[in-house]
Amino acid sequence: MKPSLILATAAAALLAASMIPAKAGDVQGDAYDCQELWVMRNEIYKANGYCFKTSRAINYFGNGGCSYHNEGAVPLSGGERSVIRSVRASERRQGC
Repeated sequence: MKPSLILATAAAALLAASMIPAKAGDVQGDAYDCQELWVMRNEIYKANGYCFKTSRAINYFGNGGCSYHNEGAVPLSGGERSVIRSVRASERRQGC
C-alpha cells in the first residue's frame, strides 16, 4: 500500500472514530462548512485513486496517479463509506 494511501486511510479512520454525532448522520452536528466537507469527502476519493472530472477538484487535488473514472468503482473501506455518507448528509442539510 502506498504511504499516501496509508495516511489517507488512517486519517479517514481517525475522522470516523472522532465523530460525535448530534443526531444520526451528523458530522459533529454540522460543525464543518461546505468547503471543509467537500475537501473531507474528496480527500478520501483522491487517496483511493479517483480521477476527478470538475475543474475545481482537478485544480485542488490533481489527477496524478488516478485509476478510477467512475466514482462507484473506487474501492472504499466500510469506514470510508461511512464517513462519506455522513459528510454528504451534512452537505445536504447545509445546502452545499
